Amino acid sequence: MTKYSSTLKAEIVGKYNRHLFSVINLAAQYQIPRRQIYLWIKQFEISGPNVLKLRKTKRKFSLEFKSSVINYYQTHEEALADVAAKYDLLPSQISLWQTAFIKDGIDALRPHPKGRSAKMKNKKQVRQVLAKNEVERLRQKLAEKDQELYDTKLERDILKKSLTLFGPSKDDEKHK
Repeated sequence: MTKYSSTLKAEIVGKYNRHLFSVINLAAQYQIPRRQIYLWIKQFEISGPNVLKLRKTKRKFSLEFKSSVINYYQTHEEALADVAAKYDLLPSQISLWQTAFIKDGIDALRPHPKGRSAKMKNKKQVRQVLAKNEVERLRQKLAEKDQELYDTKLERDILKKSLTLFGPSKDDEKHK
């Protein structure tokens, strides 16, 4: 979306309010969509001149604010653009909130953390975790080898006992 300077917005709204030009003439003169000019005029009428200033930071809306906007839109018979101008929002934003609310309930309006969570803060921590994982892997491998050795010794002891109890088998005598 094209960003327009606050001075340009104020100039266009001022010309309209002084009845110098119509919206159609202003749109043709500045090559701006009429709908955008109507939005600026509506916002100016509802909220005053501060609404035409550009925002430096991204706004974050609380759950209570979102639910109050949706509640107001549903209970009053006003157009979406009018409600958006009253709360200084974009109509599409209200529509998205309402759709999410209808689909998933109030939980859909809760703010969600953006981006990926940081797992490691620096390289030193990464190395420590890798070293720890390597030690754990080696301990696991040692435990497996110990179990294998124990099983082998157990089998050997069983074979020795069976030889002492039962003696050599008849098949072994034939092969000699």
